[in-house]
Amino acid sequence: VQLQASGGGLVQAGGSLRLSCVASGRTDSHVDMAWFRQIPGKAREFVAVHTWRDGSTYYADSAKGRFTISRDNAKKTVYLQMNNLKPEDTAVYYCALKYTSGSVAISPLYDFWGQGTQVTVSS
Repeated sequence: VQLQASGGGLVQAGGSLRLSCVASGRTDSHVDMAWFRQIPGKAREFVAVHTWRDGSTYYADSAKGRFTISRDNAKKTVYLQMNNLKPEDTAVYYCALKYTSGSVAISPLYDFWGQGTQVTVSS
């Protein structure tokens, strides 16, 4: 399985970006798909997840009310719509996929990772 993330870029505070992550290879819709982010020197942190079992979505507190995660199973794609971006959202954003149920915010539980896409928010 390979994950290809795209959509990052440079945006001013208050602006929006939409990240996309396409899965390829031997996978199906029975996976949780999530976004994490990482700042150099800091641990990778959970942003949002779209679960497969009942389509539930969960967000980090920092993302609630501003970010929306969605997925298109036919296209094997997960999206992250980010609105009202803040400078503290600047990070490399990674998409991830896991087959197992359970905690959605623990990065070691994810089986596959994309290469990351840089998001930079200027003040």
